[in-house]
Amino acid sequence: MTLSILDLAPISSGGTAADALRNTLDLARHAERLGYRRYWLAEHHFAPGVASSAPAVLIALVAAATSTLRVGSGAVQLGHQTPLSVVEQFGLIDALHPGRIDLGIGRSGQRRAELATANPALERRDAKIVDGLLIPPPFDWSRLAKHPHLAHYATLLQQPGARTPDFADQIDDVLAFLAGTHQAHAVPGEGADLQVWILGSSGGQSARVAGERGLPFAANYHVSPSSVLEAVEGYREAFKPSDTLAEPYVVVSADVVVAETEARARELARPYGLWVRSIRTGAGAIPYPTPEEADAHVWTDEDRALVKDRLDTQFVGTPDQVAEGLRVLRRVTGADELLVTTITHDHEDRVRSYELLAEAWERP
Repeated sequence: MTLSILDLAPISSGGTAADALRNTLDLARHAERLGYRRYWLAEHHFAPGVASSAPAVLIALVAAATSTLRVGSGAVQLGHQTPLSVVEQFGLIDALHPGRIDLGIGRSGQRRAELATANPALERRDAKIVDGLLIPPPFDWSRLAKHPHLAHYATLLQQPGARTPDFADQIDDVLAFLAGTHQAHAVPGEGADLQVWILGSSGGQSARVAGERGLPFAANYHVSPSSVLEAVEGYREAFKPSDTLAEPYVVVSADVVVAETEARARELARPYGLWVRSIRTGAGAIPYPTPEEADAHVWTDEDRALVKDRLDTQFVGTPDQVAEGLRVLRRVTGADELLVTTITHDHEDRVRSYELLAEAWERP
């Protein structure tokens, strides 16, 4: 199947982190049964509503709970760890689950600094439809990147005085450790059968590094839909064949909620806007609300503007409606694979959404 899953291990209102982690293991078993290609775990910190703070640990648990599913990170934030520690962690998992582990890597600290100094006036663009796919105006990340909470959090994720090296140099170190060509040896890790991915939200350094090193690339439509086409184009333009890939390979992410009826799907998706708002105001993802809890929020015009691009690009509806929307996304971006993420308050609804989507996607 050309569908994969991105899981944040969401904590629902009234639930606990333990509940969320048990739900992740259960969903991974369903994903394997349904034929999804891979199962990735995100890295989030300081979020009351997300339990996926240590992807390597969670990947090991998911790999042990499944037998054939590829499991990986979407993504390890390399600004918070050294290349050696990442290779050792994932090499350890690969030693017990060889040939099943994806090491997806993201660029965190440098990207945050760039966003904080960006000039949003230079990025203003109107929404457009490209061959049926909505490309919304860019979200102004500079305000969020300057939030005092984020600056404080950044100091907690690194040792005092630590400096994040250039992302390209870090990736080269990761590849050298895996290949055994680094002057130091990573054990476990050296020679591990890991598939290394780069994840990116723009056509900037992440896309270029992935392309120049001939690595597969995951572009982010579900968080940064305005720049997905630039990200894919930047990657393809920079691509050079490697021992890993002879030609570019692209995954594109999407937010999805599927139910038997459109009305039911929209009911399940109603809390999504409030949840996105909590992230974009700097508070961190709240425990995922029920539809009734979401309805109690009094929305302002500023609130609506804050989440509009995410709501407008979420795929919500019946199995056939969502499958058709995802086929448009795949066609317009030229994606080889789609990475879907679904969050609902009740775990059973999330499992059912993935079941219905898998059935619709496999139909001619």
